[in-house]
Amino acid sequence: MIKKILIALGVLIVLFIVAIVAMTMIAPTNFAVEKEIVINKPRAEVFEYAKMVKNQNDWGPWFKKEPTMKQEFRGTDGQVGFVVHWKGEKADTGEGEQEIKKIVPNERIETELRFKEPFESKADAYLTTEDSGPNQTKVKWGFTGSMPRPMNIFLLFVDMNDAVGKDYQDGLASLKSIMESR
Repeated sequence: MIKKILIALGVLIVLFIVAIVAMTMIAPTNFAVEKEIVINKPRAEVFEYAKMVKNQNDWGPWFKKEPTMKQEFRGTDGQVGFVVHWKGEKADTGEGEQEIKKIVPNERIETELRFKEPFESKADAYLTTEDSGPNQTKVKWGFTGSMPRPMNIFLLFVDMNDAVGKDYQDGLASLKSIMESR
C-alpha cells in the first residue's frame, strides 16, 4: 500500500514539474502597456511640462498613493541623465529609480525604470506627444518589459494592461486636468 502511495506521489510530482516547464514555455516573456488621452493644449506646452520627471509627483498615480515616499534627485530635470530614486513603505511604490534616457523635443521622452523592491526588474517607459487638432495634443504613455522564465508564468494569470493600465489612465487624466486648468 505504501509503495502505491509513493509511486502515485512520485507521478504527481513529475506531472507538476512537467506542467510548470510547459507553462514557462508557452507563457509570454514580454509585455507592454500603453494608454492615451487628448489634452486641449498645444503640443509644445504639454511636452515641456511632461518631460519634467518631478512633475509626475503632481499627475502620476504613485506619489498620490504614498505622498510620504522618500525621493532623491540627481542631474537636471528634463534632461537626459536625470535620475529620481524613490523608496516607499507600501508595496505599490516599493523602491527604484527612473532615469531619462532619450528626449526627442516635442515628440518623445524615454526613461528606464529600475525596480529594486518588492522585486528587481527593469522596464522601458515612454511618453509621446502628437498634434491631434488645433491646440490639441494626443499623449501616449506606456512601458515595455520582460519577465525571465519561470517568472513569466505570472503573465498567464495577470494581464499587465489590466494590472497597471488603470494607473496609467488615471495618471493621464490627472495630466489632462492639470494642463487644461493652466
